[in-house]
Amino acid sequence: MNKPWDVIAELESDNSRLFKEAVIVRESKAGNTEVFRGFRAAYDAMVTFGVKKVDVKAGDGPGISSDAFWDIARKLAERELTGGAAQTAINFLRMQATEEEWNNWYRRILIKDMRCGASDSIVNKVADPKYHVPVFECQLAHDGAKHEGKIKGHKTIEVKLDGMRVLTIVYPTGQVDQYSRNGKELVNFEVVKQQIAKHAKFFKEPMVLDGEIMSASFQDLMKQAKRKTNVNADDAVLNLFDIVPLSEFQAGVGSRTQAERSVDLLAWFTPCEDHMPNVTVVGQEDVDLDTPEGYARFKEINAQAIAAGYEGIMLKEPNAVYECKRTVSWLKIKPFIEVSLTAVAIEEGTGKNVGKMGAVLFEGTDDGKFIRVSVGGGWSDKDRADIWAARNTPESVVGDVGEVRADAATLNQDSTDVWSLRFPRFKTWRGFAKGEKL
Repeated sequence: MNKPWDVIAELESDNSRLFKEAVIVRESKAGNTEVFRGFRAAYDAMVTFGVKKVDVKAGDGPGISSDAFWDIARKLAERELTGGAAQTAINFLRMQATEEEWNNWYRRILIKDMRCGASDSIVNKVADPKYHVPVFECQLAHDGAKHEGKIKGHKTIEVKLDGMRVLTIVYPTGQVDQYSRNGKELVNFEVVKQQIAKHAKFFKEPMVLDGEIMSASFQDLMKQAKRKTNVNADDAVLNLFDIVPLSEFQAGVGSRTQAERSVDLLAWFTPCEDHMPNVTVVGQEDVDLDTPEGYARFKEINAQAIAAGYEGIMLKEPNAVYECKRTVSWLKIKPFIEVSLTAVAIEEGTGKNVGKMGAVLFEGTDDGKFIRVSVGGGWSDKDRADIWAARNTPESVVGDVGEVRADAATLNQDSTDVWSLRFPRFKTWRGFAKGEKL
């Protein structure tokens, strides 16, 4: 059986993807379990060793056994060894190992980077499934604009925050690990982790807290997240919006509904709130979009989101379980406004729309603002052809009232009293006669 460090050296020797795949296939067919055990430990985001620095080695020791290394690795991963004790154990292994086995194999496992160009995606593509590396996935939202048919019925509404997605894994022992949505371990939000760790004992099993971390600005946040030295993320706040058992997260699907999970999250957070100044829970509101009152409240929350500068809002299905994939049970909705304006002119298109309507110029007053805007989005090809063909006839849309949806109203740069719309798109006509609004 090929030694793992020899396999790594071979993978490093050629940059060809096909070459690397062939080596992985060969080792898979040969049943080289030690190689794939190392790949899994290095690339499984859920396995961490709690060490930031692992020194390289110069010169040979007598060598170490696989069992000796994996015993220490297990204790590091389960945090039986931390701090100085962890470094002592690692240094002992390093001194005993040969230079080749340490630098090309054991050290790379501990730093979680094989550095040979053979990623977990290559392993999962060509190796036997029993050797696959678990893929880190969380629940993601679909764009509500592409699923308007789902914007109905009972929904839970939250604001959509402009921060960084953080999955915080909390063990009842007090161990707290944090990951990005892609499974990259985050180590720079220590204040947040310490506050959560003090209340980990209230969990009966390991739990995943799903949320968005925010700082003074997104740019500042990203700088702190990436820094290796001079880290100052004390002003970061973790905004939680979901909770799921780690076992269900790893399985890819939960068992409790969104509504039940929201109750679970508050049940844990509320008694601890005063002791976690850098942790909060995102507010929620339930509405029925099929009722006039519910839809009006939905639009009101949209308007409030715009005014407060939020990135948008989230619509969540109260009866849906947590799924580690992109799902329509979460819909992200960019804040929008809808205004009724009168069509005053028709503009010819360019490119593929030459000889057809390119945009309709709308004007009108809404909320005390005089708005003039050219709307080129939201039209079908048939709309463009029909409107252009009828532009000089009694059937022309000029004079008709149309509903225009946009992200926000903005004051024209060259005017103090004429407003425009940001990202306008046509929604529908609002009457049967000129100037009529229904």
